[in-house]
Amino acid sequence: MESAETTRARFAMVIDLDRCNGCGACATACAVENNVPPARPSANERTGLTWQRVYRASNGRQFPENRSVYFPVSCQQCEHPPCVSVCPQNAVDVSPETGVVSQIPVRCLGCRYCMTACPYHARYFNWFDPKWPDGMETTLNPDVSVRMRGVVEKCNFCHSRWQAAKAKAAAAGKRDLDPADYVPACVEACPEKAIVFGNLDDPRSGVAKSAKSANAFRLLEKLGTEPKVFYRSDRAWVRRLADADVAVQEKEATRG
Repeated sequence: MESAETTRARFAMVIDLDRCNGCGACATACAVENNVPPARPSANERTGLTWQRVYRASNGRQFPENRSVYFPVSCQQCEHPPCVSVCPQNAVDVSPETGVVSQIPVRCLGCRYCMTACPYHARYFNWFDPKWPDGMETTLNPDVSVRMRGVVEKCNFCHSRWQAAKAKAAAAGKRDLDPADYVPACVEACPEKAIVFGNLDDPRSGVAKSAKSANAFRLLEKLGTEPKVFYRSDRAWVRRLADADVAVQEKEATRG
């Protein structure tokens, strides 16, 4: 019988921006799966809590040449995450088994250095005690701990689902996970099937093939953080947005 110990992997995802319609199903599924409480009435852009946001961008042109695109953005799961080195509590680390950047709430002291270091603004501070409307607490996911007020939160590629897939493989005496057993909530919920997830180190996986596409790109690649969240688009102006080069974008917007 094979060893139940899992092999190492580098989990990643590729988001097809030409398919994404900005519906927000990914963000909703993420919140439900990971017990992110509903926003307080007093919450705003600074104090709101979410693990995934969907941004809208445009090519900057006037009608009828105006075009839009939606960018789902969560933790980019960097190979060289700047958030790790600044945390004084070792509350942030990179899993050697999965390559996922982990956030450990019980170690977090709420200094928010990691939020400052993150160039993708993909970390959020929990300003309030988690609270759900009466009766809604019965719908919480029992596999995910509820975080206390005063800690930073972020996407972890649905760590509880990885744990469940790992336990299933171990029970079957298998070393490798079945890719079908580990699918993050956002991937499962997307009605357009715009998100591909899998092991980047497996050349046979859909995510490895999609990441090598000529039209695949990552956000702010010039920073050298090497995110494991890739995007793809057949539209050149969309790919140029990833560099956040405002001068180039303005030049392109005035062409033609």
